[in-house]
Amino acid sequence: MLSNFSDARVLVITDDLACAELLGLMLSYAGLRDVVAAADGRAALELASEIHPDAILLDLEASSINPFAAIEQLAAPKPDGSYVPMLVLTGETSSYAVRRALSLGARDYLTKPLDPTDVVVRMHNLLEASYLFAEVERGEDRNGVAPSAPSGQLGSRLHDERVDRIERVLESGTSMSMVFQPIIDLTDRAVVGVEALSRFASEPLRSPDLWFAEAASVGLGPRLEMRALYAAIGQVGRLPEGAFLALKVSPELVVSGKLNYLLDDPACSRFVLELTEHEVIDDYGPINRGLEPLREQGIRVAVDDTGAGFASMRHILLLKPEMIKLDRSLTHGLDHDPARRALASSLVSFAKDIDAHLIAEGVETAAELVTLGRLGAQWVQGFHIARPEPLPV
Repeated sequence: MLSNFSDARVLVITDDLACAELLGLMLSYAGLRDVVAAADGRAALELASEIHPDAILLDLEASSINPFAAIEQLAAPKPDGSYVPMLVLTGETSSYAVRRALSLGARDYLTKPLDPTDVVVRMHNLLEASYLFAEVERGEDRNGVAPSAPSGQLGSRLHDERVDRIERVLESGTSMSMVFQPIIDLTDRAVVGVEALSRFASEPLRSPDLWFAEAASVGLGPRLEMRALYAAIGQVGRLPEGAFLALKVSPELVVSGKLNYLLDDPACSRFVLELTEHEVIDDYGPINRGLEPLREQGIRVAVDDTGAGFASMRHILLLKPEMIKLDRSLTHGLDHDPARRALASSLVSFAKDIDAHLIAEGVETAAELVTLGRLGAQWVQGFHIARPEPLPV
């Protein structure tokens, strides 16, 4: 733990009183003594100029705040060269909102419902970056020794730290492991497939998507993805008979041609490549060319996060996937939300019309499962079905 973590000042920006209280409790239990809340954008700007926070937590769904305008102003570097790292909170998994927040200066994000451990770990990471920046600006390293690099090379220093973190994972035999979550057919409850998911035991403790995003940011994304693929494919013989294995891959990895090694695997017809969204795709030609030899050997394609934004629908139109994964932001609460239910119903029909299998992921309650069945969804996945776990020996 950082020695001065407890002295950090954190500004929480949200008009959700319960959320503000919850965050205050989480951070105070972790040792932070100075957590201040603001309920609107103007108050937040005034507070920020008065208290000079070390980090900011901003709720993207606060109705009385223009969150993107607030991010742009609060996260911008100050005239003296300092900056305040910002973490945004969101209840939706829309890649558009998160990407816009990150592009405007936010450094990280958390999805609701909030996990106390996740909140504290992310805050540690945010404050560590803030302290590192301040130390370099003062011309000191963490031990008080003047570094040879000028403060303008902070980006290079942070880049090297990220590379070192990813390299340690790649070189370790225990830092990454795989778990598998079943996908079942609602008609007979048979397991039709499993999704392979990575888990990381290295510091800092954080979600897998952040590990892969960091690896991609320093050019090591394909290597980390390949490491996960090797680990998952090595266990295909332990899957239920006839079940497919869904493997997350980025467009960058598809275009690289490195996936052609899958063609030598006798079980390749059981593989489903689940396209993730690490970056915006402008040209689908190279991706389709990269997928062509794989599809010729029976490997199928799935589009993830359908319904969360425009990107996934564009994927469907231009990639023509064999499977469509309904985003958890639509399945969550659709039993009592008419809008979510209507959109899910239209996507179920759309999948049938293009002869694709729809997988409703993120199913967490019996009511959601029953509603999906009534809408005609056939394949489902989520904590209510089964949690991701290692395959039985």
